[in-house]
Amino acid sequence: MAVNIRQFINVGGIISDLKSFNFSLYGQWFGYINIILCLALGIANLFHVSAVIAFGIVSIVQGLIILFIEIPFLLKICPLSNNFIEFIKKFETNGYRCLFYIGMSVIQWCSIILQATSLIVVAVGLTISAISYGIAFSKHQEFQNTKILKNPQDDDFPHEAIVREML
Repeated sequence: MAVNIRQFINVGGIISDLKSFNFSLYGQWFGYINIILCLALGIANLFHVSAVIAFGIVSIVQGLIILFIEIPFLLKICPLSNNFIEFIKKFETNGYRCLFYIGMSVIQWCSIILQATSLIVVAVGLTISAISYGIAFSKHQEFQNTKILKNPQDDDFPHEAIVREML
């Protein structure tokens, strides 16, 4: 039996997220994109023969921190220290996430001082997330989680046997 990834993705939820005009959802979507950008471009910049390597390493660390901020489920399944979990839980509101992304983007914008590299894309992505969360904060929008994945309690969620077969 073939397993389709669409069985796990909630297409209707994605469309409702896009139509909601809730900027915290947009910030979260850009946060997911930033995870990929930070990790990929951070690794790509490790091959420079200059001090940009430091910003590449920082980008990788930023990607991992954003991963835990934007996907809080990972805090429950990964063995982490209590200090790190408490640090991540501080960013559960739009205001704090905006400040977090502003700080992260400033760090990556500083990489231009040394050399203009692909880390500019990381800086732009982090800035877009900061702007999205900032707009959500200024409009007093509630922080919401995206509905990209189906709820396991839904009737059309793949059963355990399908998941086992996939693994």
